[in-house]
Amino acid sequence: MQFFVLRVASNKEDRVREALVRKVKIEGLESQVGRILVPIERVRSMKGGVKKESDRKLYPGYVFTELELDKNGMIPEKVWFMIKETEGVGDFIGSNGKPTAMSVKDQAKMLEEAERPADEVSLKAEFKKDDKVKVTNGAFMNFEGMVDEVIPDKGMVRIITTIFGRPTPLELEYWQIEKM
Repeated sequence: MQFFVLRVASNKEDRVREALVRKVKIEGLESQVGRILVPIERVRSMKGGVKKESDRKLYPGYVFTELELDKNGMIPEKVWFMIKETEGVGDFIGSNGKPTAMSVKDQAKMLEEAERPADEVSLKAEFKKDDKVKVTNGAFMNFEGMVDEVIPDKGMVRIITTIFGRPTPLELEYWQIEKM
């Protein structure tokens, strides 16, 4: 089976996925249609002093569908029409109206992201070395500094700020600072 990319109505990815899964079951196409994926990542953010976790779609406007091609290397007609007639589906990604399967490299990257554990949270705000930041929460609120190091596995950012006229390193959670 190979993955194909469907362009779908924005913010309708989950609805399209559920509809396709339902139609595949109803029409008994499980042997020709494999996984139907909408890769997401868990994102932590800070709003109004409250920590929030939410899901963010990695590829907004796209649904990935694993399909078994027929002997001619084409998508079977029954599968093609079942997908195309689903509400919210735009078209397959490809050239000259012919759907193109994802490359092995792209497919591996997408699957790695799609199958990442849900408890693995990524940073919403991407900080990098030498970014000028302001502390928005905690004991050092309103202090300013420069990002010295980003520690993604801990969700921490080390900044260098000036306290009593001396450069001082502070390790803060990413949601406690904001870019200036």
